Amino acid sequence: MAIGERIRFFRNLRGLTLKALGMEVGFSPRTADIRMSQYESGSRSPKQELVEHLAQTLHVSTDALNVPNLDTYYGFMHTLFAIEDLYGLQIGKLDGELCLRFDRQRAKMRLYDDFDAWYQVWERYQNGELTREDYDNWRYTLPEVKAQETRSRLDELRKKRT
Repeated sequence: MAIGERIRFFRNLRGLTLKALGMEVGFSPRTADIRMSQYESGSRSPKQELVEHLAQTLHVSTDALNVPNLDTYYGFMHTLFAIEDLYGLQIGKLDGELCLRFDRQRAKMRLYDDFDAWYQVWERYQNGELTREDYDNWRYTLPEVKAQETRSRLDELRKKRT
C-alpha cells in the first residue's frame, strides 16, 4: 500500500476531510484539499518533514505511513524475502498448513520481543479486554506506544521503591 493510500486510510479512520487534514498540516484553506488529494492519489509525494507532520496530526507513527509496496503480489513476496534476510523469517508447515515464523536464534531479540508484545495485545483484543480502537491505536502508534508503556512501568517501579 502506497503512502497516499495510508494517508487516506488514517484520515478516514480519524474522520477528517481532505481540507481539514490539509489545514492541520499547514496548507492554506484555499489549497488544502487539493494538496491532500494529490498526496493521496500519488500524483505528489510528501517530503519527510510533511510525513512527520501528517503522522503527528493523524496520531500514528511515521512507520505506519511509510510501508513497503504491498499492493502487488510480487511486492508482497519480496517484502517477505527481505524480512527473511533481515530478521530470520521462515516458512514452514504446521498441521499441514503453511505458516510463517521467526527462528528465535536468527531473529533479532527486539523483533521477537515486539512480536510477543503484539501477540499479547492481540490476545487481549480477542478476549474482549480491549476494543478494536484500542488495538488499532496500539498498532498504529508503535513504537511510541511501547515507549509510553515502558515509562509507565518505570514510574510504577519508582513508586514501589518509595
